[in-house]
Amino acid sequence: MRRIQGECFKDKLRIIDMIIQNSTLTDLQEIFALYKTATEYQKVKFPSNQWPVFSQELIETEIGENKQWKLVEENKIACIWAHTFSDPQIWEERDADPAIYIHRIATNPTFRGRNYVSEIVKWSRKFAKQNEKKFIRLDTCGDNKTLITHYTNCGFEFLGMKRLSNSDGLPRHYLNAEVCFFEIKLNA
Repeated sequence: MRRIQGECFKDKLRIIDMIIQNSTLTDLQEIFALYKTATEYQKVKFPSNQWPVFSQELIETEIGENKQWKLVEENKIACIWAHTFSDPQIWEERDADPAIYIHRIATNPTFRGRNYVSEIVKWSRKFAKQNEKKFIRLDTCGDNKTLITHYTNCGFEFLGMKRLSNSDGLPRHYLNAEVCFFEIKLNA
């Protein structure tokens, strides 16, 4: 768990009480509501590519393995994401590198615009070092220039786009999609 209590913005201080912790099974309904809201947003902003409905079994497994996370602000789940330590089908030969992979960031619309990706990056840096990883990685489908800019502004290097050589078994939004690759290389 990580607690953040204050953050400066130019000439003012925004007092926040933010906690990052593992999601629990009691969060399932809210997690699926956030995924649904994110997918509806994707339909408007990027109609050619949206998330599918994720299986409850997948999310329950991630929760059981402490791989599903939530950022809580104002006593509400403001943002969720998952992590893995391996992503061979997407990252192919680069998967051999010691990395943490961030997946499915979804923000509660009430909290949009608060730059939670930067908070996830701060958390990921510490979490990766604790787990002896040298990279933080994420991917997204489609040529979404706004999202590419956002991720690079949060510290990720944009590594480019390509189609996956094998999307069998991956969620359908990867099928025939151009995938954008992002990475932060951590100092030794």
